[in-house]
Amino acid sequence: MRRNRSTRWVRRMTAETKLNVNDLLWPVFVTEGENVEQPIPSMPDVYRWSIDRLVERVAHAKELGIPAIAIFPHVESDKKTPDCDEAWNPDNVVCRAVREIKRQVPDIGVICDVALDPYNALGHDGLVYDGEILNDESVDALIQQSIVQAQAGCDIIAPSDMMDGRVGAIRAALDRAGYADVKIMSYAAKYASAFYGPFRDAIGSGGALTGDKATYQMNPANTDEALREVELDLQEGADMLMVKPGMPYLDIVHRVKQAFRAPTFVYQVSGEYAMLKAAAQQGWLDNDKVALESVLAFKRAGADGVLTYLAVEVAEQLNKGWYDRP
Repeated sequence: MRRNRSTRWVRRMTAETKLNVNDLLWPVFVTEGENVEQPIPSMPDVYRWSIDRLVERVAHAKELGIPAIAIFPHVESDKKTPDCDEAWNPDNVVCRAVREIKRQVPDIGVICDVALDPYNALGHDGLVYDGEILNDESVDALIQQSIVQAQAGCDIIAPSDMMDGRVGAIRAALDRAGYADVKIMSYAAKYASAFYGPFRDAIGSGGALTGDKATYQMNPANTDEALREVELDLQEGADMLMVKPGMPYLDIVHRVKQAFRAPTFVYQVSGEYAMLKAAAQQGWLDNDKVALESVLAFKRAGADGVLTYLAVEVAEQLNKGWYDRP
């Protein structure tokens, strides 16, 4: 067996899994202001950018060959309300960012998160009444959020809320509004995970969260349930699927891809990123090598692409020929 490992060129030639920049989707955080670059302490080397600075970074991502970015907002506390109406304000920070990116960097895909947590005074992905996360009322709100994002120029609507029936409702609403070409990437298997903490710091929802999200996000113990969720979302009109988190759920990625053969993506979430970065900063791990290896693992499991905060640095490595270095 070692003959096919003996030299770098033969390792390249016999590699079963290939990684390239087309596999990388980059999540970014946008905030109000001008010339703003706010570091996120729990996510080393990740920032909240004002729209002007964000556009510059997106242009760099496009130059590297990254096909799409996903926008997440940091919303000021005075705009967080129980009814979440800032989520469907056509001039909210996400919609303005989408319009400016589409004006200045038109050849990169823009994915918009659809969930209410950045705008919710209670930190939940849906509307809350008397301690209960309401399903149908939340879906109505998510429809409004999706429409303003489509109007702004969003290419892919990505519902990450895990309300029942939201994919079909959003698909029907987009079609009625004349946005039949806007795609839906459903977070079909999103787990109630402990790995989201740094993300909540980034969007400013962590301190606001009351209770937990276990009544709508999936139980980490379940795998068959993920297949049922995926099947329902595909029936409702999802064009692509997302599994979240990533590395602790490689088995879910594999099962989903094997069962449905639909475009399947995975989110290497903030907690995964923070662990790798913290260990690298301590000198315990080689940052560049573990970045590539972790993303390669998602491809090996069956993912068609990876939403990762490492996207830009991995793309830079790939463009420098690092893929075959080990």
